[in-house]
Amino acid sequence: MVHAMLFAGGTGTRMKSANVPKQFIEVDGKPIIVRTLEKFDRHPLVDDIVIACIANGIDHLKSLIEKYHIHKVRAIVPGGASGYESIHNGVMKVAETAKDTDIILICDGVRPVITEQLISQCIELAVEHETAVPVVKSIDSVLISKDGHTCNKNMPREEMYITQAPQGYTMRKILWAHEEAERRGIINPTSSADLMIELGETIHIFIGDRDNIKVTTPEDLYKLRSHYYYEHYKRFAREEFCYEE
Repeated sequence: MVHAMLFAGGTGTRMKSANVPKQFIEVDGKPIIVRTLEKFDRHPLVDDIVIACIANGIDHLKSLIEKYHIHKVRAIVPGGASGYESIHNGVMKVAETAKDTDIILICDGVRPVITEQLISQCIELAVEHETAVPVVKSIDSVLISKDGHTCNKNMPREEMYITQAPQGYTMRKILWAHEEAERRGIINPTSSADLMIELGETIHIFIGDRDNIKVTTPEDLYKLRSHYYYEHYKRFAREEFCYEE
């Protein structure tokens, strides 16, 4: 089986929208979390969905799931104080019914333009390698600074990749990682891929989709709105002027 685990425990600090957590912001008439959920709900290989949600948003999320007819959500659990804690809570809920060889897709709840093709590829590679992490090549030079003011080290751009989601793992692999993290006192890795690497594991990466943005900052929100404006324009052009890409 394939289980999607979405985490949406953030409060919108970097979005500067503390009154409305970023996952609940509406874009083109629909909340971001709903658009993300729809991609997994409609995917033919995804069997069920577990969501780790900010505690005071669970009732609202339930109402959205009902309103937009999301059918595959099996459970909603409270998120934690960090992204990793939210992921942990969600993974543990999935583990209650999953087998070791099942695949879990771990994804931010704020990736609303993720494609069916990317999800399918992630599942296929996770089955083959036990880990599957989509990445895109860095198009910028990367500098390292400990104080934010001075720098004496850079990284080769051709070796730099930016991680995306969903990240696919076998349940055996991800449960081992979370148990090891607790045993070793690792408390706040940035992502599941970072956790695997910190534990000394080699992960399998594949080229993702540069349009698969994570909506974190106001700039990301502008990009997302532009995406939907462009989609509307293309649809209008096809209908009115027989436009073809």
